[in-house]
Amino acid sequence: MRRPVTTMPARLPGSYLLVLELDHAATLRVGRLGSQRFAAGWYVYVGSALGGLVQRVARHLRASPVRRWHLDYLRAVAGVREVHLLPSVRRQECELAAALAALPGASLPVLGFGASDCRCRAHLVYFAAQPDLGMLTASRRLAAGQRMG
Repeated sequence: MRRPVTTMPARLPGSYLLVLELDHAATLRVGRLGSQRFAAGWYVYVGSALGGLVQRVARHLRASPVRRWHLDYLRAVAGVREVHLLPSVRRQECELAAALAALPGASLPVLGFGASDCRCRAHLVYFAAQPDLGMLTASRRLAAGQRMG
């Protein structure tokens, strides 16, 4: 089998969205956030990796017993269904989290999740049905391209 060729720089900076599906309700201990209840449904996690977008996302996609980020606890029980890479030289995760939370049907399931280094309410957004993120990510890619170009 041939491997796909990538043209992305090794240390591409940017933000990312991971769309996860949890097929059953679960109660998880999430680091310092403590015991949290997660409903079955769809979750979108927003992160940034200004030092290496591809490497960070690859780390999140691997099954790992090491729990470094809040997301690691949810990843233990939820599958990643989509990945959206949003290259940019500036941090956009807070803007993206706010835009996601404003979408119809969105809610914040765990306050503080993924937002321990900023003032956001959370960087994890819940949807009962699979969200369509096409317009949100397309507009961010266009804006980032205009800034980087």
